[in-house]
Amino acid sequence: MPSRKTQLRFVPVGDTGNFTPSRQRPVRVRARSLQADTHFKPHSHAWAQLAYCSTGVLQVTAEQARHAGGEITYIVPPSRAVWIAPGAQHHVTVLEAAEFRTLYIDAGAAPKGWSGCRVMVVSPLLRESILALDEATPQQPLPAAREQLLCNLVLDELARADTQALGVPMPHPQTGDKRLRTLCEAVLRAPSERATLAEWAADTGASERTVARLFRDELGLSYQQWRQQAILAHALPMLTRGQSVSTVAAASGYASDSAFTAMFKAAMGQPPSHFQNKNRL
Repeated sequence: MPSRKTQLRFVPVGDTGNFTPSRQRPVRVRARSLQADTHFKPHSHAWAQLAYCSTGVLQVTAEQARHAGGEITYIVPPSRAVWIAPGAQHHVTVLEAAEFRTLYIDAGAAPKGWSGCRVMVVSPLLRESILALDEATPQQPLPAAREQLLCNLVLDELARADTQALGVPMPHPQTGDKRLRTLCEAVLRAPSERATLAEWAADTGASERTVARLFRDELGLSYQQWRQQAILAHALPMLTRGQSVSTVAAASGYASDSAFTAMFKAAMGQPPSHFQNKNRL
C-alpha cells in the first residue's frame, strides 16, 4: 500500500489577547491566510469558536461532549463552518490553502442549549456579516454601533443556521486505542484507497477481528459505517467546489458513479449534484 504520510507545517496558535470576546464585544473575528498542510496543535479557549474559511478547505478535530468521550473530525469547505464549544480541545489542519476566518464568541452569547460541536451551513447573510466585521483594523476600528449591529446579526444567523451530521468520530488521543487512531488517520488521509479492513489493520500490527471490535467498542460504529462518514466528509468539499460526480466518486474509492450516488443520496437525502452549486447553500 502506498505511503500516506503528510509533512505538516506546525504553527503556534498565537496570542488571542486582541481578539478575546467579552459581553460588550461578544463576537471577534481573526483573519489569517494559511498554506496547505498548516497545522494548529491541540488547544482550547474559554469562549466558543466558529472555524470558517472563505476559500480553501480545513480539517477540524475537536472533543465530543464530555459524556460522549473521544473526538470527532470535520472537513470544512467554504459553505460550512464548525461550531466549537467553550473549553473543547481542538486542532486544525489546512487541507487546501485557505483564507481562515476564526470567530471568537463570548460563552454567554452562545445560543441556548448548545453543547459539543457541530457543522453549520453558512448562509450568504452570515458570510457577508463575517466579512463586514473583518473590515475592522486596529488603526480603523468599526464604529461601536455598527459593530454591535453586526455582532447581533452574526449571533442571530448562527442560532438559525441549519446543521449537518457530517462529523467523523475518532478515538480519544490519550485514552483511545493507538492502533485504531493510526488506522483512522490513515483512512482520512487516503479516502480513495480500496483496501480492506484486514489490509488497513495489518499496517497497525493488529488483526482484522481486533480492529473491528475496537470500532464497535470505541466509536459505536462498524468499520463500513465509519468509512462512509469519512467519505461523506471528504466528498462534500469536492462537490461544493464544482468537481464532477465521476471525479469525486473515484477520489472516494468508488468503482462506479452509480454506487457512489446511491450511497450519498441514502446518507444525505439528496444526490451529489444537489451540492455542486455552492451558491445555493
